[in-house]
Amino acid sequence: MQEYINEAEEALLHTYNRYQVVLDKGEGVYLYDIEGKKYLDFVSGIAVFALGYQNKEYNDALKSQIDKVIHTSNYYYNVPAIEAAKKLKQISGMDRVFFTNSGAEAVEGAIKAARKYAYLKDGTTDHEIIAMNHSFHGRTMGALSVTGNSHYREAFEPMIGNIRFADFNDFDSVLANVNEKTCAIIFETIQGEGGIHPVQEDFIKNVKALCEERDILLILDEIQCGMGRTGFMYAWQKFGVKPDIMTTAKALGCGVPVGAFMMTERVGQNSLKAGDHGTTYGGNPLACAAICKVLELFEKENILDNVREVGTYLESSLDELASEYSSLIETRRGAGLMQGLVFKEPVGDIINAAMDKGLILINAGSNIIRFLPALVINTQHVDEMIDILRECLTERMEK
Repeated sequence: MQEYINEAEEALLHTYNRYQVVLDKGEGVYLYDIEGKKYLDFVSGIAVFALGYQNKEYNDALKSQIDKVIHTSNYYYNVPAIEAAKKLKQISGMDRVFFTNSGAEAVEGAIKAARKYAYLKDGTTDHEIIAMNHSFHGRTMGALSVTGNSHYREAFEPMIGNIRFADFNDFDSVLANVNEKTCAIIFETIQGEGGIHPVQEDFIKNVKALCEERDILLILDEIQCGMGRTGFMYAWQKFGVKPDIMTTAKALGCGVPVGAFMMTERVGQNSLKAGDHGTTYGGNPLACAAICKVLELFEKENILDNVREVGTYLESSLDELASEYSSLIETRRGAGLMQGLVFKEPVGDIINAAMDKGLILINAGSNIIRFLPALVINTQHVDEMIDILRECLTERMEK
């Protein structure tokens, strides 16, 4: 394994500080490295593998599409894309769909749609977008421009212009940034990389009312928190606050790289037109066959019911752990199967210790352990995770 790691360090651009393991295969909610060691996976590819590994129906659907056609380009229609768009409209209540290859690309498209909508209203190009401090929307230039962490942005400036940052869950902060040039407000319904901060109901409803009053577009980023992770297909559905534009990705394809941005009919008819936006790979038959099967399996396997049941159990288990180790842990926060434990000190050593014991976890910031398991986990998997993590915390206390 070390030989492979050494080769990777010589060949790959060093933009990741990778964990020292070479993964080989998956089965259910477990991963195996190339030496055969088994790991309980509570990351699921960063909220991607919602159905777990080696779901036979999913694999067979992809194999079947590969034997037909993988790619044709968007100069032509293809049935999987049409069916996937139809299914996405049904689960989201949105009206128009544009398929991308990633979440960052979905955010890029959402920004362009919002600016084109504003441009068509008054013919000017000096409109502003309000984003949130501590947000994360991606690493491409447009997505980075609305990411509320200056550390990520500073080396790559100038960003796209006319972005203001408000404080998440602080409506007065949003009001202080709104003016006659504001064309959109964008935020994650649950901030992920920024520390697992769920939106507060009064905040999202007040922002929605403000947007309706001033014809500002509300863009909700559901890339990490969407696709059933909170017990709703999209986290905003808990509050009944429908966005004008929304983004989705990660578990949308359950491993096949695919994303989408969606919008209401009003925005669709008054924003991007032919020639305004495009993608070579977006919406190809293979990616869209994956979407179709994922959405079919979500319904067939009652994924949302499982998330609500096991998510409640995970919350109570983490709360109990936080109480037990209150000298190390400040609090738990999150929703469903998107949870975070906030520690009083950096968590890197704890995550590494857990991996040594066969548990895969990741952080969200230096002092938060993030839990993003497959949506098919059961309470026994939660117990197994808690046992390993408790062992790691006990060892930390003894040092």
